[in-house]
Amino acid sequence: MRIPRPFQQLLRPFEGAARSVAFHAVGALIQCGALFALAVPWLDGGPTRASSCLLALAGMIAVVGAASPLLTGAQRKRFRARLGVEIPAPAAAGGVKRWLRSESAWRQVRYHLVFGPLIAAGGVCVLLLWATSLVAATVYVWVWAVPPEYRVAEVGYVVQGAYLTAAGLAGLYGSAWLSGALARLDTRAALKRLGPSRAEQLERRVEEVTEARAGVVDAADAERRRIERDLHDGAQQRLVSLAVNLGLAKVTMPDLPDDARKVIDDAHREAKEAIAELQDLVRGLHPAVLEDRGLDAALSGLAERAPLPVRVKVDLASRPAPAVEAVAYFVVSEALANVVKHAQASRADVTVERFGGILLVVVSDDGVGGADPSGGTGLAGLAKRVASVDGTFSFSSPVGGPTVVTVELPCAL
Repeated sequence: MRIPRPFQQLLRPFEGAARSVAFHAVGALIQCGALFALAVPWLDGGPTRASSCLLALAGMIAVVGAASPLLTGAQRKRFRARLGVEIPAPAAAGGVKRWLRSESAWRQVRYHLVFGPLIAAGGVCVLLLWATSLVAATVYVWVWAVPPEYRVAEVGYVVQGAYLTAAGLAGLYGSAWLSGALARLDTRAALKRLGPSRAEQLERRVEEVTEARAGVVDAADAERRRIERDLHDGAQQRLVSLAVNLGLAKVTMPDLPDDARKVIDDAHREAKEAIAELQDLVRGLHPAVLEDRGLDAALSGLAERAPLPVRVKVDLASRPAPAVEAVAYFVVSEALANVVKHAQASRADVTVERFGGILLVVVSDDGVGGADPSGGTGLAGLAKRVASVDGTFSFSSPVGGPTVVTVELPCAL
């Protein structure tokens, strides 16, 4: 049955009212234990001396502090079950002493000592207002439960009932609003004091972002390896086969016209150049020797292919993570490419060493210097590539040289 729109507008303030009422009722029950612990020292007149009062207050705080983990767990379940609000647990302190010294422990104790009881008392008042308003709004139903002679004697009960009904309806609307407002207030207080602090939330967010970024870096590296394998095993092999067939055609068909021989010669040369370019592209994506034999062999291969003398020194007791290894290789590759294109150098030096959890990569040359990151020399791209694994990138290139590129990469990823 569909409710008419005017009635929908009238009933809108009561949406979720049942959940709020159940939420406050459960909260009052949970706080009963804490309230009882707080009230015990003051029963039978309570302490009279100042020292006794201080001792009683210390005992109250100690009891609530000891019960704080249980009370906090119950509150989290209440928020999750009644409002669908998840309150994350703060970082584990590890041990009772460290928990007592932690900020999160005292935030929880403050909630259970101050905010929880006050909000629970407000919840009880709201529940009483609900009950009173409901009784008043249904007074015409209750009035028929009294003896008939009372209704005859009290001839003005109809007018009084109308006033009570109007007051009850207004009380129901006020109760619905107060229930929602108190639930929102309790939610803000609980999230701030029972959950992680702002600093802990930021720390967790940084960890999540770091893990996500590491996953993206690993996925990109895996995709580069896949493309390298596809090019090496697919397109490169086809080009090699084409070059071989063209070479065989030149040898086995000596009687071809000069024009046809020239076309075959040009095609053979273009195929070999395409193979060379594809090999350079494959090595730029992810060289197989890096994955198979590590940085030492891969950087030695770069040095051998360079058109100028390159001294390579690699001192690694163990191989770093694949993502870090790939970044180190591409840093050296791009830096040497810059040396060849722009530095006018006669030699270059590459040093890769590990100091604790840091992989230090240094590329230097004796060129003319004056490198500018905004000049399109690839230095800005190198800095971004290094930053993708939380590394640091720096370079020095005064006019007249030398140019030194220094990269520090964290090995524990």
